[in-house]
Amino acid sequence: MDVSERDNSAIPVITVDGPTASGKGTVAHRVADALEFHYLDSGALYRLTALASARHGIAPDDADALSVLAETLDVRFGEQRVWLSGEDVTDAIRAEAIGNRASAIAVHGAVRRALLALQHSFRKAPGLVADGRDMGTVVFPDAVLKVFLTASVQARAQRRYKQLIEKGFSANIDSLLLDLQERDARDRTRAEAPLRPAEGARVLDTSGMTADQAVAQVLEWFSQAQYPQGA
Repeated sequence: MDVSERDNSAIPVITVDGPTASGKGTVAHRVADALEFHYLDSGALYRLTALASARHGIAPDDADALSVLAETLDVRFGEQRVWLSGEDVTDAIRAEAIGNRASAIAVHGAVRRALLALQHSFRKAPGLVADGRDMGTVVFPDAVLKVFLTASVQARAQRRYKQLIEKGFSANIDSLLLDLQERDARDRTRAEAPLRPAEGARVLDTSGMTADQAVAQVLEWFSQAQYPQGA
């Protein structure tokens, strides 16, 4: 291991994994703000790949073409906005059709490997909070704190419904329930990086919790974590 790799590995990472609409994005972003850490929304990378593939006419089952596309994504994050090739696509990637396409694309090992280097590039001082589905199990297995957020499918469907309505999208609660159940099954049974708590992860059920309570719990766990600060 060279010096740059050693220095990079000393930068603390908090991973926040969990199923769709478990609250991981909100919690991870607010924890990052509280600690003044960098933030990685890994799910956005798959949604960006999904959006770009739809625009380029690439089928969700064409793993080779999708992996090439993923390697060449022109992505920029900033101030809670997401840009793809210079275009603000923050709202576009949150459409349900893009979310479903992203879930289908994420089963391909070639795509996940293509995005790995991009995800690693977000690890910068003073630290990183990364949310997704395999942040603690695959992408940052050396994270100083691994959190797995969960919630009942009913609670998650209600959250997703509220998010979509607030953003001006049409939504049906019964359809959302079915979509979440299908995504959960696909994420948990895929051969490559299935959704599951990482070894040593702290599991937090947010069904009856507010975002403030969940953030406070993660910050408390981090304050108890042991890592070589200032290394």
